[in-house]
Parts: sequence; C-alpha cells; structure tokens
Amino acid sequence: MTSWTRPRSAIAAIALLPALLASAGCGDSANATSTDYTVMTWAPSGTGAFDRPGVTALAEAIGRDVNAKGGLNGHHLRVVTCNEHNTVDGGTACVKQAVDDKVIAVIGSYSLNSESLLPGLEAARIPYLGGYGLSAAEFSSPLSYPVAGGTPTLIAGNGRQLVAAGCRTIALVRPDTAAGDTLTGYLGRALQPDGVQLVDVRVSEQSPDYDDAARRALGDDRPGSCASDALAPVESAKFLDAYRKLTPKHALLGALIGSVPQSVIGPQSSTDGPLNNAYVTGWYPPTSSHAWDALRAMAGGDNRIDPSDLAVQTTWVAYQVFLQAVQRLQAAGTPLASKSLRDELDSGDSLDTGGVTPRLSWGEMLPSSDSPRSVNTWVTYQQVKAGQLTEQQSGFLDMRWVLTGGKPPQ
Repeated sequence: MTSWTRPRSAIAAIALLPALLASAGCGDSANATSTDYTVMTWAPSGTGAFDRPGVTALAEAIGRDVNAKGGLNGHHLRVVTCNEHNTVDGGTACVKQAVDDKVIAVIGSYSLNSESLLPGLEAARIPYLGGYGLSAAEFSSPLSYPVAGGTPTLIAGNGRQLVAAGCRTIALVRPDTAAGDTLTGYLGRALQPDGVQLVDVRVSEQSPDYDDAARRALGDDRPGSCASDALAPVESAKFLDAYRKLTPKHALLGALIGSVPQSVIGPQSSTDGPLNNAYVTGWYPPTSSHAWDALRAMAGGDNRIDPSDLAVQTTWVAYQVFLQAVQRLQAAGTPLASKSLRDELDSGDSLDTGGVTPRLSWGEMLPSSDSPRSVNTWVTYQQVKAGQLTEQQSGFLDMRWVLTGGKPPQ
C-alpha cells in the first residue's frame, strides 16, 4: 500500500483565515442583511438518540471566530443552525429553511436521513459540503462534497491493517443489512491479494445474539485468527462485552473508528479488555494528534464540542474546505454564491484541510457506481493504548484500489 505524507498541521488552516478576513465589523449572526454570506449546519439535538449538539455548536463557534476577525472579504458570515430532530420531517424543515434563507451551502452536519433530504438541496442547487456520510446519497449526489471516506474505505483499510499485523483469517462482525452486505465485498477485495480468509459474522438488528457473534468471531483463537468490528457503537459495546467473556488468548481484534468511539474504548480497553492493543482504522489522525490543535482551541470551554467526536471532526474539516474555497474565490475576484462555490469545488484544484486529510479535490470522480463522489479514499492506522487511540503508522494509506476493484500498489 502507498503511504502518504501528512500535509501541514491544522494550525496552518487557521493561518489561512487572516487572508480571508477584511476590515468589516462583526454583528449578530441571527440578524441577516443583504450583504451577509449565509450557510447552514444541521444535526439532531435533544432527541435522546444520535444527538450531535457539538456539530452545530462548532459551526456557531467558527462563525463567531470569522466575524470577530472581520468577516469574509468584508461580508458577515451568518451561520444558521438547525435541529433536524433525527426525523425526516425535522430534516425537511431544515431544508426548507435553507432554501428560504438562500444559504450558500449546507456545511458539515449530521443526519441519518440524508437520502430524504438531499433531493431538496439538489432542487435548490445548494451544495452539501462535508456531511458525515451515513447514507449512500452523500456519496452519489452531484451536489454532495463528502470529506470523509465512508464505511467502505474504513473496512478496506482495517482489512489491510490486520493483514499487516499477521492475520490469516478475519471474521467481519457486521450488521445483517443490505449496507452490511456490501462490506463483505470490500473486505474480500482487500484480503484477496494475500489469500486471507474472510468469515462473515452477521448480527441481526431485530434479535441480535452477541454471544454467538463473539464465538464465531473468536473462532479457534489461534495465532493468525482475527476479527474486525463494524457494528454501530451501541451494538459494538455489547459485542465486545461478550467477546471479552471468552478471554481470547491469541486472536487479534480490529475495528472501524465509527464502531469504537472514545465512549466505547474507555470501558473496553483495560489490560484484559478486548480493545487493549486493538487495531483501529480511521479517516483522520487520532484525536491526540497536533493536527487537531486548532479544533481543540476552537472548542475552548464549550463542553458540547467534543474534539474526539467524528461528526465534530468532519464538520471542522468541511469548514476548512469552505474557508479555503472562499479564499480562492476572493483571490480571483469572484463573488461567493452557491454556484461559484460549486464551480470552485468542481474545478479540480485540490484544497488543504490543515493536515487532517490529504488534499481533497472533487474534479475527478471515483469510478464506482456505489460512491462516485467519494474522493477521500485515504485512511489512518491507529491502535488502542492505555485507553486512548494512538498512531500505529504515520501518514495516510490509500484504499482507492480496493474501492475500484483495482490492484494493490507495488
């Protein structure tokens, strides 16, 4: 696999801001004027499930920071946030507000309902920049500009990570759904060059049997036997608890970053816990990386903004892309609008995310019918040490060959 050199640190992204900021005064982002640049960020809050208040809190903090420094090329940045309530109706109301407010873009955001929401943005020609990537539409809509690589990229990366660790058999523990079915194909492609055997461990969402899944994942528990956890966080925690009770001696455990957030890693990473020394594949560097220093500084004392939350991180990356695109338009003397932003993103010129991903460009689409808009095909290799994710291998590794059915780089 190809190892990519990490770009500049995230502090460099903040250094871009002064060049963006003119001398106009700041004001209340809730009071729009005809000269405002308006964007929206949405996420569920107060629902009791899948809440991501840190996503909208971060967007507001970025807006305040930009305006405190003068705005964007003399314009006030109005950041509108919307609670989509984790429902289609709630999300549809956010789309209607975005259209009514004539937003330039929806940036960052988190929703389980993007399949239903993106058509409304498409009709209004509003770009969706950096959604979390929970639906196929976010990787196929012509108005979507994802900054994360989606689950297929992670499962391919985790397979290669486990192969490098010496695995000869890998049990994929995944939901028994249509989306889960696709993961076996991606993992199979990742394992094929090395002749590693894939064992498919499906976990029913209706009546999950975590004890059975754990036994099948562990197999005969000999050197070279491994498992890759691709369940959602709540289900993952239950599976890991059942796996721990089997007291594995030799098998290695891998996981996708979305399956084992810090809330899962903490309880499961004691000396005898299943996640101790586990191999984890991520989209971005671990939270401990200096690449996230600027995000941590932006979060400040706001306890809603968790810098280890992938949705918060993805929203941060999306705003860095947006701000750099604005800088490019400003340098060219082009007014910022939905169309000019789309044209800039589609131009093929790559954009720096401050070191948390390789440079991103939507000028060349991925030759994949499943996810043609997926341009971030890189992953990072991490490992759980002392209850925290640490860097297992420096730099980024490109999984494009797996996603497109190609051959591994020599």
